[in-house]
Amino acid sequence: MRSYVYAAGIIIQFFTVLPLHRTLPMDKAELKAVLHLFPLLGIVKGLLYATVFWGLIEWSPFSPLSIAFLVWLLPIILTGGLHLDGWMDWADAHFSYRDKEKRLSILNDPRAGAFGVLALVILLAAKFIFIYETVQAGSLYTDIIVLIPLFAQILTGLFLQYVPPAKTEGLSAFFQKGHSRTLPYVYSFFLIIAAFFYIWQPLFWIMAGASWMYFVFVKQGMQKEFGGTTGDLLGAAQEGAELLLWMIVWLSVSFATG
Repeated sequence: MRSYVYAAGIIIQFFTVLPLHRTLPMDKAELKAVLHLFPLLGIVKGLLYATVFWGLIEWSPFSPLSIAFLVWLLPIILTGGLHLDGWMDWADAHFSYRDKEKRLSILNDPRAGAFGVLALVILLAAKFIFIYETVQAGSLYTDIIVLIPLFAQILTGLFLQYVPPAKTEGLSAFFQKGHSRTLPYVYSFFLIIAAFFYIWQPLFWIMAGASWMYFVFVKQGMQKEFGGTTGDLLGAAQEGAELLLWMIVWLSVSFATG
């Protein structure tokens, strides 16, 4: 149990901007617990996003455009834009169409290229549009918003579990020390609990299926193009997953109101 308490602190230190100025043990037991807690992190983030989404729509005087902007901005503030840098680095490396070694060196380059900037603009603009049109539909989709970070966080854990590290150093290789045989069972438990609450909600099953296909596709891409995963690729994969899931919600809104 102590390992999971430490793991919660590690998650706060690494994946949020919340100040936690403590030196925590980061041995295999704690890193294993961190991976086990990824779905819980997704649920906490999802509940926060959904609460803000619902509260602003139901109780604030703000326009749909303003509410969409605040909901769009919240994850960036909470994480400090942690994964956006990885998204840009992935885009620069992917669209360079070079060999694995060169792509990995581009990932390590702190400078942003044209493809990275363009990819960031497209990501943020698309996500804003998806959120804005969901806000216009009202608070009907509040409960679905919880699923977006839940599935995205589970996918990050699965990439750490099943995609080998492309480098012996770095954030990905560090957290992959927490690899465990029980992780699939832990994630299945969280998914079963989620299914219990969303069993009659078609979007849950659509998002689950899309997440699985995304995992297979991105896993193959990581191994083929980079020889494995890195911290930047994990950040990019999480941003891509959230964008995909927001798009599914947006499509549901569009067809429902079209």
